[in-house]
Amino acid sequence: ATGYPLAYVAAKLSLGVDLVSIRNSVTKTTTACFEPSLDYCVVKVPRWDLSKFNRANTRLGSSMTSVGEVMAIGRTFEEAIQKAARMVKPSSMGLEASVEAGVALEEQLSKATNERLYAVQAALEQGMTVEQVHRHSRIDRWFLSKLHNIARLKAKARTLSLDALDYPNLKALKCAGFSDRQIASYTGSQEMIVRRKRQQLGLLPCVKQIDTLAAEFPAATNYLYMTYNGSENDVSAEDAGVMVLGCGAYCIGSSVEFDWCGVSTIRALRSMGLRSAMVNYNPETVSTDYDECDMLYFDELSKERIMDIVEMETADGVVVSVGGQIPNNVALPLHKAGVRVVGTSPDMIDCAEDRFKFSALVDRLGLSQPAWRELTGEAEALAFAEGVGYPVLVRPSYVLSGAAMNVAYTEAMLKAFLAQATDVSPEHPVVVSKFISGAREVEMDAVAKDGKVVAAAVHEHVENAGVHSGDATLVLPPQTVSRYTLSRIEDATAKIAEALRITGPFNMQFICKGSEVMIIECNLRASRSVPFVSKTHGVDFIEAAAKVMMDRDVSDMRLPQLGDRGRPEAYVGVKAPMFSFTRLRGADPVLGVEMASTGEVACFGVNMEEALLKAVLSTNMKLPLPPRPVAVSVQEDLLDDMVHPLWQLHELGYELLCTPKTHKHLADKGIPNRLVQYSSDAAKDDGDDVVSLIRAGGVQLVINLPTYKSGRTTDNYIIRRTAVDFGVPLLTNPQLVTSLARALGKHYGGEIIGLDADSLFDYYRKEDPSETWSGPEEFH
Repeated sequence: ATGYPLAYVAAKLSLGVDLVSIRNSVTKTTTACFEPSLDYCVVKVPRWDLSKFNRANTRLGSSMTSVGEVMAIGRTFEEAIQKAARMVKPSSMGLEASVEAGVALEEQLSKATNERLYAVQAALEQGMTVEQVHRHSRIDRWFLSKLHNIARLKAKARTLSLDALDYPNLKALKCAGFSDRQIASYTGSQEMIVRRKRQQLGLLPCVKQIDTLAAEFPAATNYLYMTYNGSENDVSAEDAGVMVLGCGAYCIGSSVEFDWCGVSTIRALRSMGLRSAMVNYNPETVSTDYDECDMLYFDELSKERIMDIVEMETADGVVVSVGGQIPNNVALPLHKAGVRVVGTSPDMIDCAEDRFKFSALVDRLGLSQPAWRELTGEAEALAFAEGVGYPVLVRPSYVLSGAAMNVAYTEAMLKAFLAQATDVSPEHPVVVSKFISGAREVEMDAVAKDGKVVAAAVHEHVENAGVHSGDATLVLPPQTVSRYTLSRIEDATAKIAEALRITGPFNMQFICKGSEVMIIECNLRASRSVPFVSKTHGVDFIEAAAKVMMDRDVSDMRLPQLGDRGRPEAYVGVKAPMFSFTRLRGADPVLGVEMASTGEVACFGVNMEEALLKAVLSTNMKLPLPPRPVAVSVQEDLLDDMVHPLWQLHELGYELLCTPKTHKHLADKGIPNRLVQYSSDAAKDDGDDVVSLIRAGGVQLVINLPTYKSGRTTDNYIIRRTAVDFGVPLLTNPQLVTSLARALGKHYGGEIIGLDADSLFDYYRKEDPSETWSGPEEFH
């Protein structure tokens, strides 16, 4: 926010360097003893994804529940808060009123939730005074008065046509942070028409610098933002080189992996001797460090703002394929507005993102995919589902992390999911396809140049299809995929790359069952698994993508090719998800086709089992030690499949505590186990029900495997939630249970070593002093 590098200065101070001797890294002339002085306003807003979780409590409190944040810079609070509203919700036009149906507005004002800001705006727009809103919300009157200014300007704009909006009125709206799209919606016009009128009136944003000292000294870095509250630019227009669009706020589905991709792209461009510019608004990222690139615009990733920057600077092109879904979504609008998009054509990006167009392309190429139908009405979707048989998958277009993607097992579920999908992606088609039960999902991360694949890596999911790829446990190289299936995947990848004339990174997802290999989707951008693939293979896929987009040679990079087998050699990589269910009060910790994880870890091992155990331990899961109890509750349809891994756990010495139907099935199969009741069936204060045992510390691992047929929905939810709340490891996927049981068998059988790592200080304490080259008090 200030441009003052606190950590850098603190590190220098800890080394004994005084403030007077430390140079200000922004001005390059003043010293660090100058206190930062600002001539702008910064607003930092958290990003929540609570709507992705079933039963999650949306009340905010002393425990952090946000998954990311944005930082908006402006010359007024109104301008900055409106920018922040668009940053935290890229589909939003600005700070627009929103209320929860069926809940009194006064109650929404009085409770601190992730949506209260929008309820406050609704109250002000509906005529509540600042004092009334303050009385209900206890929010400071200064902030409320600024929000009231926004409501007042919006009300005035709604009374005017675009023709009636003169320079002073339009200037007032832009200074208060209103976007062209907002103004168009208020005046019954269109965004580009508003833009043209604004430009004809000479109303353009100014470029301002973050300089730490409020322009008292010149800044030597191009750390920039745009504002309408200014009369001149702080910097003159120059060649921005290649502009890279960043990842935006960290959220479920888009996190540090896309920042890694953006930074790798910037560094690759600079290594090629090219100037680079970054546009991003996430203060947590390396890409928003002003010394990473030649020019940093800490601003919105909207079409309006990117066009403002492109028109101000001379850019050789814009890279949209390394920042996740947000840059991908603006590729086609930018292309239509005349902006040069580097890499794959935006028309081809649209073909891949639009579910209907892509499914039609797959059919034309003669490749296999699950039966599908574009949604044109509820009746047609229901008829399709009846024809192919349930379950079916509802898939909206242009979304990240499986937003509003759902598996419908019944007609009632399908009706509800269709409404949700059209709400999330109203401008793009929704496709309904047959969901293939019991299939394995396999992914391809690749780079292509002019439609020819130049780098390729296949990895498989441990979990069957039905778990989002971001929540799945990935294995590279694949361990269970046959050579025939690999060949089919590679053939399909080559055909899709050629048909879409791909230049840059892309990701494809396949469903494999028996001899069938079916395409699910293709994303013409870097995927969240690219850092894992790059680090496992020891070669940077994003560097390769940057080079092909700049038409450079990659033949010397030793990239893995289609048809390569045995890479990597002698080890296996496993990527496992991290979840934040402990912080999400009430959320049901069960996985589905919409992503829920908030992070990931990756580990290597000599085999899949060793790598899996290392990854599981890295997620802070404690391995259960035999003969400690393991609580087991399995839905009837899965019981036969679970006999084998549960027998393996029994052989290892674990005591199995099973709910009634699981107990009976395992007993019939000759697997010793002890019956425990659901809490709703247990005698009062008995203490021998599964929930009480978890709370008392009598369980080291909980295996709870539900399906849509589960009859004890609430009981099983309480078991899962209690396990999370009391820090007991929880497994909810049958394939992961099977893999983990196999890995534990190898570990306790002595085949896997090195899992019990020491801390650095424990290592020092145990080592032989005669073998060290440093003194007892020195680090080495």
